[in-house]
Amino acid sequence: MAEAAVRYLRSARTPAPEPVEALPRPELRCVGEDERAPLDPAEFRRVLGNFATGVAVITAPPPAATDGSPAGFACQSFTSLSLDPPLVAFMVGRTSTTWPRIARAGVFCVNVLAAHQAELCRAFAVSGADKFAGVAYDAAPASGAPRLPGAVAWIDCAIHAVHTGGDHLIVVGRVDALGTAADDPDGPLLFHRGRFARLSD
Repeated sequence: MAEAAVRYLRSARTPAPEPVEALPRPELRCVGEDERAPLDPAEFRRVLGNFATGVAVITAPPPAATDGSPAGFACQSFTSLSLDPPLVAFMVGRTSTTWPRIARAGVFCVNVLAAHQAELCRAFAVSGADKFAGVAYDAAPASGAPRLPGAVAWIDCAIHAVHTGGDHLIVVGRVDALGTAADDPDGPLLFHRGRFARLSD
């Protein structure tokens, strides 16, 4: 009876499906000048400036086996991205001189600044300067990237993916460790309409 059942199951087995042909890849090309929306860059910035954001400093450790300095820059385009897996993202200009150093490190730490750290933010927004001169920090536990004291939160990451987005790059990070300040009396530093701000009751 068992042999008969096996023969029946083999005869009743449905045939394998035919392979599906892949769809052709979409054409990839640059946007033509005649396709661009007639937007004034100044107006674009003015309108988008109404979206209040937090402010962070993205840091990376110096290159391995060197005495070089760490890298860092001020960033307001940081966001959470995914819970499973835990991913975050930030945007950086393609002309940034700091980004190649972060890319070579392969890791970074997001330091979410507190309301009293506006001057620290301005220091990290300057191009070409030694941004870590006189700045205290310790090493984030997973990446070794600078973790700035006084920040309301820190997120320690490895670079997961990088995508192009116009004149910026979209950097996705996999979160390996994170934490918040033990004491947070001031709340976060905000940026709105070109100025720093803070939360108010």
